[in-house]
Amino acid sequence: MTPRQEEAALLGLAPVAPHATRRYGPHPSQVVDYYRPDPDDPGAGRLTVLHGGFWREAYDRAHLSATAAALARRGFAVALAEYRRVGGGGGVPGTFEDVAAVVRTAWPGEPHVLLGHSAGGQLALWAAVRAGRAERVAGVVAVAPVADLGEAHRLRLSRDAVAGLLAPAGPGDPGVAARYDPVRLPSPPVPVVLLHGTADPDVPPVLSRHYAATHDAVLHELPGAGHYAALLPGSPQFERLVSVLRELAASAS
Repeated sequence: MTPRQEEAALLGLAPVAPHATRRYGPHPSQVVDYYRPDPDDPGAGRLTVLHGGFWREAYDRAHLSATAAALARRGFAVALAEYRRVGGGGGVPGTFEDVAAVVRTAWPGEPHVLLGHSAGGQLALWAAVRAGRAERVAGVVAVAPVADLGEAHRLRLSRDAVAGLLAPAGPGDPGVAARYDPVRLPSPPVPVVLLHGTADPDVPPVLSRHYAATHDAVLHELPGAGHYAALLPGSPQFERLVSVLRELAASAS
């Protein structure tokens, strides 16, 4: 399967309705969907999932609902979070305020693993530094993360998406970028695993390599895989993701 076939396969999956939805604020995007684990395979752990889409309003959590449901069938309790995005009240600081609120309230007092994809991977890495063990974050799994905002900006990924993210706070201020760029922040005080396809056409794997080279993190490169393979239920890369999630969740129990 080519990277573009992966994308078409994932985005072509029918949305799956959650078992429950909870609001964490008044904005329409301040919601979390919950997917309960399969009773035949319970107890794999709790996940808080942050979707990607280069932080833009055009991309919401619906495209990961089938992935969330598949993870629930594998025994995970899944919280699939929405947050304000660029073009809908997000960017700096709104997007980050929402992610901080999600991490704080999705599983009150319970350990959970952060799973982020693409821009959501950047958010998960940032949130783990901010929250750490105090908010029961047990680990981070970042799939194809935008882990180096500076390099992503230099490459002008997705039509200057980083500039759009930082614009509300002034993208020319290096202090602003430094507060949100995972590669310029300390390592989170919890285990971090990166999964990145070597054929990713949307977020080059060099961004994850930069992060892993300077931080306490494990990088698993997925040979020949693109941007979406690890999130596509039934793919070999999805099985790799499940294995990594189980390992981190087990270490938290």
